[in-house]
Amino acid sequence: MMMSYRTFCQVLIWSGVQKNSNYISHTLRTACRSLSSSTSETTSKRQKLVILGTGWGSYSVLKSVSKKLYDVIVVSPRNHFLFTPLLASTTVGTLEFRSVIEPVRNTVFRQSDHFHLSRGMKVDFDAKLLHCQSVLDTNISYTVRYDKLVIGVGARSNTFGVPGVSEFACFLKEVEDARMIRQKIISNFELAVQPTISGEERERLLHTVIVGGGPTGVEFGAELYDFVQQDVARLYKHQEKDVRVTLVESNKILSAFDKRLQAYAEKKIGQRERFNLIRSSVTEVKSNSVTLRDGTVVPCGLVVWSTGLAPRPFTQALDVPKNDHGQILTDQYLKVLDDPQQCVYALGDCADVKHVPLPCTAQVAERQGRYLASVLNTTDQSMTEPFKFQSMGMLAYIGQYQGLSDTPEVKLRGFSSWLLWRSAYLTRLGSWRLRMQVPMDWLKTLIYGRDISRF
Repeated sequence: MMMSYRTFCQVLIWSGVQKNSNYISHTLRTACRSLSSSTSETTSKRQKLVILGTGWGSYSVLKSVSKKLYDVIVVSPRNHFLFTPLLASTTVGTLEFRSVIEPVRNTVFRQSDHFHLSRGMKVDFDAKLLHCQSVLDTNISYTVRYDKLVIGVGARSNTFGVPGVSEFACFLKEVEDARMIRQKIISNFELAVQPTISGEERERLLHTVIVGGGPTGVEFGAELYDFVQQDVARLYKHQEKDVRVTLVESNKILSAFDKRLQAYAEKKIGQRERFNLIRSSVTEVKSNSVTLRDGTVVPCGLVVWSTGLAPRPFTQALDVPKNDHGQILTDQYLKVLDDPQQCVYALGDCADVKHVPLPCTAQVAERQGRYLASVLNTTDQSMTEPFKFQSMGMLAYIGQYQGLSDTPEVKLRGFSSWLLWRSAYLTRLGSWRLRMQVPMDWLKTLIYGRDISRF
């Protein structure tokens, strides 16, 4: 029988494979062993860097540290980075919530389980172990071993022990806080138009009290004022006359700014109709009012509390040296004092450099993160310089397209400062996605107004 050409070729190929099968198998086994050995050797050379938190400091370390030198593991109760300077804009719909957050997983981890949606509970400094608890299921607890640990858990709002603050006031530090405020504002306006609501109750519902005259409190007041002027006047025009905003501050507003800029901000706020600035402090918060230091009871429908920072429970539980404010003390290289292994660092609002007190700002934390990443990326860390901070200045929005710019070179106020405020923050957003979304939100708000949907 004649053999076809195709069959003949197949026989030749099979014969060759059979003849060289031992050689091929040997070559493949050698290559696999070499690859396995190389991978194992590379992995063994990488140290395990555990980062606690996803705030300004921690996120800055995560983005800048060399993934070739470290297996980076992040433990945080939130899976995103929040651009806090624009958070106040989301409370009234000037910006949408997802326009100011960046998912942490977008930084790309070596393994998917290198991010843990969990809380750090305590640290065993001697054994180099971090004890964690899942935020999704509190029954899940485990430990994570580290070679180096970065603590950047931030801080929480300080209630100063004032009764009722935790139960009835809203804070403004997280996206959840902004969503709660936005929901409350819309609900109060919708409730105020109900037919059975009395005039007195309507005035209470539409009265917002802001406690704290720092940048957060002033900027929230500014956003709320713009909302009233631009959207409430159009959508709730019969209720506009009942809207009031009270800013309670015991000292000067924007106390860290230049005195001339402070005076300008106070003047602008004082000129606004139904926007009051009270020099006092709050001694009690209730579901429908706040009580001032002199005993005055101020009825209100919403209280936004922004009066300072306090350490988180994790920070409080750590057995390390701390300052009078409960912050972890570090040396000038951001190493935690008295750490027996000298491999734990702390930065941001939860920490303070001994003898070099720094302001609790995003600018400080972000700069510390970049510095620490450069230290970790250096093989000979004995040659590194201590951390030094030089402020680039401060920006604040005060409403009506007016801003304040307090920089070492220039002090600006008014419309030009507002342009600088927007431009500076736009360039500092964490990704190109956000740099596209934020201008689009600004444009939509300018053309169509703010979204007041309740859901």
